Amino acid sequence: MTREPQTLLEAIRYFSDDDVCLEFMTQLRWPNGVVCPTCGSEDVRFISTRKLWECKTKHPRRQFSIKVGTIFEDSPIGLDKWLAGIWMIANAKNGVSSYEMHRALGVTQKSAWFMMHRIRLAMQSKSFGKLDGEVEADETFIGGKASNMHKTRREKRIKSTGPAGKTVVFGLLDRHGPDGHSVVTAKVVPTNRRRVLFPEIQRNVTAGSEVFTDSHPSYRMVKDEYAHEIIDHAESYVRGKVHTNGLENFWSILKRAIKGTYVNIEPFHLFRYLDEEVFRYNTRKDNDGGRFGRVAGAITGKRLTYQQLIGPSTTPA
Repeated sequence: MTREPQTLLEAIRYFSDDDVCLEFMTQLRWPNGVVCPTCGSEDVRFISTRKLWECKTKHPRRQFSIKVGTIFEDSPIGLDKWLAGIWMIANAKNGVSSYEMHRALGVTQKSAWFMMHRIRLAMQSKSFGKLDGEVEADETFIGGKASNMHKTRREKRIKSTGPAGKTVVFGLLDRHGPDGHSVVTAKVVPTNRRRVLFPEIQRNVTAGSEVFTDSHPSYRMVKDEYAHEIIDHAESYVRGKVHTNGLENFWSILKRAIKGTYVNIEPFHLFRYLDEEVFRYNTRKDNDGGRFGRVAGAITGKRLTYQQLIGPSTTPA
């Protein structure tokens, strides 16, 4: 094939050859020549019979594969399935369930679940500096409806009305990002109190910027350092440029993926799904091949083991 794939069908055909996968990842990871991931030496030789490289400098772990030092490390799954999996999750607007990936790639559901979390690690957004200009700030609550819970689970988790028992997610949206389009950053926070939300704004927004929020009391101190405008949702949702509709749109996309695709997410994994949704939102103006290339180009230097993922007492959902 003379060009890189631009559709899922082209990607499956393109990466069906192991040698093509290896060449693609080698060029992506080492565009200026293969480098030993242990010592950094460029004096290496390729062992074609094993599809490995060997560093000519004497040290432990002289031999290494394309997977060493990446999210693929120690995975017996072939690059053809890994690259197809990256394509699927990077370009599915509402997300992809582990069961769907298990059926599409021919791996077990447990392996698909593990693969997806490793890919989400590569999707973590790199910091693009502090936001400035016109910035929206808002928080939302993620968690199942009490009416859908079994009685015993509801009694255990729901102690009061409102957002009790749910996980708080705080977000910031820059209406005019680096490429002229709005970009969002979001993270799980322990509470929606002022002591948590205001420091998050200080860390991520340039002082003096315009900050738009709703009338939540936690945002009262924002006026001390920023040009703060409030929209009271009890009265209206838009007043000129004063609104938080950009973030409300992102929350609806996030919740649609959770409710429609993932269904049940444990709070300690929620930040990984946030990384996935933030990535797709911030790259929405790119094409499928571009999004795939961004994720594939960010696999190096990141590692997630199964034990780190499930912890000592958790199991995959």
